[in-house]
Amino acid sequence: METTIVVILLVLGIILFLIEFFLIPGLSIAGIAGFAFVGGAVYYAYYSIGTTAGHITLISSVLLLGVAIWIFLRSKVLEKMSLKTDIDGKNDPMKGMIINVGDNGFTSSRLAPMGKVKINNHIVEAKTNDDFIDPGVEVTVIEVMNTNILVERKK
Repeated sequence: METTIVVILLVLGIILFLIEFFLIPGLSIAGIAGFAFVGGAVYYAYYSIGTTAGHITLISSVLLLGVAIWIFLRSKVLEKMSLKTDIDGKNDPMKGMIINVGDNGFTSSRLAPMGKVKINNHIVEAKTNDDFIDPGVEVTVIEVMNTNILVERKK
């Protein structure tokens, strides 16, 4: 009867450890309960059956946990749960806008050092290498990049 209790506690502990490792990330109740069940099985084996049974239970619990993790990883269960979609979308905020170096416009918001600028009837994100530029100030495009533009105060 004592051996059956030890085996049941070990199996429950290993199942809870597997749930903790693969289904519930972080430290959760499953991990704590798994540790408690395995620890209880080892303690019960030492206390009720004897020292030799306790040593065997301790070693077998470590080996069984390692084997269970190895079998779970080899069973391709994780591949069924994993995301296999490739993201091929692209964010191109400057698409369709014709903005060239030397174009003039006005700041729509404060550039500190980034903000919004209206150039050629397009409102785009801009940044400046100068000081902060207040709204409504005329600016000139220095460089056009993939996602924004570089501007300076018009001279």
